[in-house]
Amino acid sequence: MAENTETAPAASSSAPSAKNPLVTILLVLNMAAMGTIAFFQYRFMQMEKDRPDLTALLKEKDAKPVEGEAEGEQKTVEVVKKENLLPLEMFTVNLSQGDGPRRYARMEAVLKMSDDAKAAEFEARKPQIRDTIISILNTKRPEDLLKKEGKQFLKEEIKAAINAFLVDGKVDDVYYIGFQIN
Repeated sequence: MAENTETAPAASSSAPSAKNPLVTILLVLNMAAMGTIAFFQYRFMQMEKDRPDLTALLKEKDAKPVEGEAEGEQKTVEVVKKENLLPLEMFTVNLSQGDGPRRYARMEAVLKMSDDAKAAEFEARKPQIRDTIISILNTKRPEDLLKKEGKQFLKEEIKAAINAFLVDGKVDDVYYIGFQIN
């Protein structure tokens, strides 16, 4: 009996590795997969190294004339003067509610004024401008303002409402600096 017990552990330790080639196949497949991943990672890094720098592309674009543009022709770029910008303080406004919980909007905006606008009129009418914007926001539902089109429509509505009572100059555009709906 002693002979059977001594030979049994030796036979069982070599038998599982010889009987189970699945472990060997999985190790080979794993090494092949890791090699493939390493190869593609290397190729990706080479492509990233060869890709031109964004700043170089922008400088190159500025140096070359755009198609359809003559060499001496100037590009038209909108220049906004600091004097034409009227910053408004942050608004916190209750939104129109339906059956759901109370929601509010927090908005900070800058009005871009026309060149013929007078700063004194806008400073004098700032409370009226803020009241108009608050009144417009009070009528909006959160679903209307969450969409991009809703925010764009709000800009147009604010411009039209403010331009209705201005005497000198007008609002050309409304820029959102901060816009949050809670």
